[in-house]
Amino acid sequence: MRGNGLSAFKRYLPILDWGRDYDRGVFANDMLAAVIVTIMLIPQSLAYALLAGLPAQMGIYASILPIVLYAIFGTSRALAVGPVAVVSLMTAAAVGNVAQQGTPEYVTAAITLAFLSGVFLLGLGLFRLGFLANFLSHPVIAGFITASGIIIATSQLKHILGVKASGHNLLELLVSLFGQIGAINWTTFVIGAAATATLFWVRKGLKPLLTARGVKPRMADIAAKSGPVAVVAITTFIAWAFSLAEHGVRTVGTIPQGLPPLTAPSFSPDLWASLVGSAVLISIIGFVESVSVAQTLAAKKRQRIDPDQELIGLGMANMGGALTGGYPVTGGFSRSVVNFDAGAETPAAGAFTAMGLLMASLFLTPLLYHLPQATLAATIIVAVLSLVDFSILKKTWAYSRADFAAVSVTILATLGLGVEIGVTMGVALSVLIHLYRSSRPHMAVVGQVPGTEHYRNVLRHDVITDDRILTLRVDESLYFANARYLEDRIYDMVAARPKLKHVILMCPAVNEIDMSALESLEAINERLKELGVQFHLSEVKGPVMDRLRRCDFFSHLNGKVFLSQHQAVHTLVAETEAAAAE
Repeated sequence: MRGNGLSAFKRYLPILDWGRDYDRGVFANDMLAAVIVTIMLIPQSLAYALLAGLPAQMGIYASILPIVLYAIFGTSRALAVGPVAVVSLMTAAAVGNVAQQGTPEYVTAAITLAFLSGVFLLGLGLFRLGFLANFLSHPVIAGFITASGIIIATSQLKHILGVKASGHNLLELLVSLFGQIGAINWTTFVIGAAATATLFWVRKGLKPLLTARGVKPRMADIAAKSGPVAVVAITTFIAWAFSLAEHGVRTVGTIPQGLPPLTAPSFSPDLWASLVGSAVLISIIGFVESVSVAQTLAAKKRQRIDPDQELIGLGMANMGGALTGGYPVTGGFSRSVVNFDAGAETPAAGAFTAMGLLMASLFLTPLLYHLPQATLAATIIVAVLSLVDFSILKKTWAYSRADFAAVSVTILATLGLGVEIGVTMGVALSVLIHLYRSSRPHMAVVGQVPGTEHYRNVLRHDVITDDRILTLRVDESLYFANARYLEDRIYDMVAARPKLKHVILMCPAVNEIDMSALESLEAINERLKELGVQFHLSEVKGPVMDRLRRCDFFSHLNGKVFLSQHQAVHTLVAETEAAAAE
């Protein structure tokens, strides 16, 4: 009993697993990764907070305690948790519906959203309901992220141009931006455009250049990852040296210096009712993105990710963020890949990153007063444009028109109606497509491949069939949505075959038969009995047989149940010929 209790305790606290083997070598690798990720996260955290419409410091606050809590409760050795672009955009959309940006109510709503998201994720993890995220198909996620990337990049153009613009979808943003063309601040534009171009070049060209000059690949990689910090430092110095704020260049301004504050979510029933739907969407999308990254990185080192424990880790991270002035967080793709490539071996690298960000919050924030908002906008644009992938349209068109429809609807709805409606429509369409497909399952009339005991589709192979025997293979579990379809198909086939004596339902792909389907099988059995046709089953799986034995189905079955399809055909042909000879 004691051993079982300890195992359960370790399951909920993965730190007890990897922590016992922690040594100096692992510490050195984790610390190096933490330094690199910290350098990357300082400008990124500030930028994503502004994307969410929140004070810049909230991005740093959301990257301190949440990272520590994930390191304790999460199972990924390389996942880096914190604010990400898509979740920041969804936060802005959700909170903007209940409060005015820039007000204390707006901040309180964002904190409450993080708390609700944490509670929802924690609940899913404790009840092991991670499978619910499977309702978000990959094409829908890909389409949503692509559309969100376009909206995010477009929303940041106002900071690049130095104008005021707003909107919750692409059309509103474009109309608002074009309406401000005459008010462009050209100084801001020069800074923003130069920062964007530099960041694109740093991301793609700096490492090859340094490597060609003889710099070691590891050092070249660190320099490339530090590029955004260099851009921040240079543009901040220029804005300070030339007093650009006096020329209309918007800067970050005062960022409070010190430890993250202790905060509490609102417990207003009205606010919770307004935010709970958004919290669910943010939680599921954040979890899918996070666990996909975690599993990809874990597979490279033959490590294992527990999705249900990941829910607990992310839930605790979000609740921790809500208690320390943060907003919803999840595992980010770019920072996690950087963390992995930098050599992080355990979640302790995340905790060290949190320490670095804490030091930045304590000592570096006064230096960011003159940081142009255009620089942060450039940071966001460069980060999110890498998420835009229209190749998913070509892939789904070639492979599955239904998936193409789901991707297209998600992209168009997100661009035209906003992020929450877009992803909701994508999920709804995916579920409807699944229900339609499963309500009309693939069924094939099969015959024997000559010289073998294999039975294949008569439309795809040259097979041997018998006019007196019809074998129908069902490639789907039978349940209420497709039971009547099965009935109709069998009745139509029997009506078209006047010589028919036996119908065999071949069930190698039937994993379950629910009550509605059982009633349909009973109806088929009675109808065929009246017509003088026997109804048989073959290759029924054990769990399905167990369930059928619990009722009186077999006592009424006018045929037999065969272990294999070949046995069924061989036996029934012999019986039919014997009956004809009499």
